[in-house]
Amino acid sequence: MRHLLMAGTAIAAVLLWTPVPSAAQAAQSAAKPHKPRRLADGHPDLQGIYDLATRTPLERPSGVGPAYTPEEARKREAAWAAEMKKGDAPLAADRAAPPKGGKFEGPFAFAAGTVGGYNSGWLDTGSTFTVVDGQKRSSIVIDPPDGRVPPMTAKARERALAAQARPTSDAQESNDPDLEKAPGAYDDPERRPLGERCLLGFGSTSGPPALPDYFYNNLHQIVQTHDTIMILTEMVHDARIIRMNAEHLPQNIRLWMGDSVGHWEGDTLVVDTANFTDKTRFRGSTENLHVVERFTRTDDQTLLYRFTVEDPETWARPWTGEMSWPATDGKIYEYACHEGNYALTDILKGARLREKEAAAAKGSK
Repeated sequence: MRHLLMAGTAIAAVLLWTPVPSAAQAAQSAAKPHKPRRLADGHPDLQGIYDLATRTPLERPSGVGPAYTPEEARKREAAWAAEMKKGDAPLAADRAAPPKGGKFEGPFAFAAGTVGGYNSGWLDTGSTFTVVDGQKRSSIVIDPPDGRVPPMTAKARERALAAQARPTSDAQESNDPDLEKAPGAYDDPERRPLGERCLLGFGSTSGPPALPDYFYNNLHQIVQTHDTIMILTEMVHDARIIRMNAEHLPQNIRLWMGDSVGHWEGDTLVVDTANFTDKTRFRGSTENLHVVERFTRTDDQTLLYRFTVEDPETWARPWTGEMSWPATDGKIYEYACHEGNYALTDILKGARLREKEAAAAKGSK
């Protein structure tokens, strides 16, 4: 580096050399851990609002490696941006009605209610892949190494089969893949999914493990004190309370999101959750589900979130995932799911109408 030093009117040129670090020194410098902000108790400050929206799925697509090359990631992210732009295009006012039972096509068919529900303007499914260790990850699952959730045990498969009912007599009248065929599935509001009933966020956005919902309302807020940490989920209003340095509740006390207790291992927050209720059933698991989460600040704007899931009655082995939680300046607004939730009433009414139509058709034969 060349500097010009000026003294009065005299100018002297002095050549100063800045030593170039060796590769080993550079690697050692890059490996230095981040020095996080700390609270009064000396522990890292994990507080903030984080946006979990991502294009990285839980499980790795077939034929893909653990991470995308920069070029692959750019192509895939650009393709998704084009799909979003297409989905945001105005709809023709004179368009024909959808076919009976709905039409399933395009990236948002899962959210369309089969007859035209949300378009992309209402959704926030993520635009980029999660970045961990500088890599654009192709899956959240990292163990097993194939990026896939382990196979279910024989008992778990039996439970799943038992939960599936024989198709009803009128099941073939609809091509709606979301139409449940279990007897009584639409007879009682308590038979409906927890998200539909505004009890927990869709998928596993409430956690644990806290996963993207690939839908909308992706924000999570962490509020931290010496003896309690709260994680607020934007979707459906869930708030997890983590009791620090505490014992688990007695096993006869079961909670929607389990009983979470935490402790610090160095600068990493470790949260151990057990005592789930059998009503939650994360990916078909039992009430004996056990989840261990690890939160580590990697820079001033990012948390590394890692979790391990275990339930010997459900999976052949434990499995682990990780993703980045990027901070956001966005704000969490109240998601008053129950207010004006006429959808649940309409679902039950629709079932009664189907029964009435089926009975009329049967009587006319």
